[in-house]
Order: sequence, then structure tokens, then C-alpha cells
Amino acid sequence: MPDWYAHDTAEVSEKAKVGKGTKIWNHSQVREDTIIGQDCNIGKNVYIDFGVSIGDRCKIQNNVSVYHGVTIEDEVFVGPSAVFTNDMVPRATLWDDGRLVETFVKKGASIGANSTIVCGNTIGENAMVGAGAVVTADVPAHALVYGNPARVKGYVCFCGQKLDDGNYCKACDKKVDL
Repeated sequence: MPDWYAHDTAEVSEKAKVGKGTKIWNHSQVREDTIIGQDCNIGKNVYIDFGVSIGDRCKIQNNVSVYHGVTIEDEVFVGPSAVFTNDMVPRATLWDDGRLVETFVKKGASIGANSTIVCGNTIGENAMVGAGAVVTADVPAHALVYGNPARVKGYVCFCGQKLDDGNYCKACDKKVDL
């Protein structure tokens, strides 16, 4: 009996490693050689491709697609219907692993609903990607980005609140070193 939960309609490969306390909800698919950490919540209709790595305490909302080549560190939030890519010049008949371009999402980052994360980029620690953004370049730690293409519009605290011009968070009453 596993120490994690998968809904009856979820497909979890026997070759996937799922951490204690993780929940995988209905109609989700977790492919082989995937690693999902402890205490994660994988929403409805999520697709996690083979070889993906997801850290501890992550929340992957409904209808997210996480493709081969993506690494997600601890405590990352991925909003509903966000998608990651893994091929810069996709063609239906030309795929092979030589075309794979990796993407990294660092600890504590948040990705808003309906965002597209173009492969080859890194989203920095505690960064926040606004809903509907198209990330086409690296996102610095604590940066708030949104738009198409996503651009830095400010910086956020560990708690997610926007920092003032002196990198001070009024909600936490502390300064954040960037």
C-alpha cells in the first residue's frame, strides 16, 4: 500500500517515484521515470511526462502539462492550464531527444494560470509569473513578470507581496536581498 494517494482514474506508472503524502487527482497521468516529492498536490487532468522531476510541497493545478526536460524544485505553485514546452522548433515528424531543451523552475516560484513557459529558461527562486504570461527568457529571483513576452514589472517577497522600491515588504515588515 503506497503512502501517497492517486484517484482511481489517475494513471501513475509503476516506474514513477511518488513521495509520501502526495495526492494525484482524477484523470491525471504520471509517466515512467518521473520523480514527484513529498506532500505535493497534483490536480485534475495534469500530464507529467517521463523523466520529469518535481520537488516537495509543490501544487500543480488542474490541466497543467509538464513535459520531458522540466525540473521543478520545492514549494513551487503552477496555476491551472499552464504549459511547459521542450522543443524550440517543433515538427510532428522530427522529434528525438537531441531536440530536447530543458527548463528549470527554482524553489518557491509561482506560475500563474494559462502561462506558457518556453523551454530553455530558468524561473528564479520565489519569482512570480503573472497569469497568461509567455515566458521567453530567464526570470530573476523574486521578479514579478507578466505579459507577452513576459517582462519584469517589479519584485516580490517570499510571501508573494510586491516589494517597494527599497525591496521592503510591508506585509512581512522586512527587506528582501535581491
